[in-house]
Amino acid sequence: QVQLVESGGGLVQPGGSLRLSCVASGSIFSATGRGWYRQAPGKQRELIASITSSGATMYAASVKGRFTISRDSAKNTVYLQMNSLKPEDTAGYYCNMYPTAWASWGQGTQVTVSS
Repeated sequence: QVQLVESGGGLVQPGGSLRLSCVASGSIFSATGRGWYRQAPGKQRELIASITSSGATMYAASVKGRFTISRDSAKNTVYLQMNSLKPEDTAGYYCNMYPTAWASWGQGTQVTVSS
């Protein structure tokens, strides 16, 4: 059983930055890819960034150049550095495995970008 706990969200002004963290506990192979997903009100959850066990990263077009995903495998933790935040980045942010989000979803962390 894998548990995911996200943190680091909050209220930030447009142009600001936040760093999200996601700690995974339980049985996880170090070769498992990890991803960050987000869900805005009234929209489906979408994958916005992923990182493989070898460190290869992928970003959705909407966040490319502004967000950076990284991982600390020893700590079973994945991070999302978010810069130049925009109001359209407002959403609940979740982490899970990649390419298949097979773990139970955590509670997520809310990011609100507003002046």
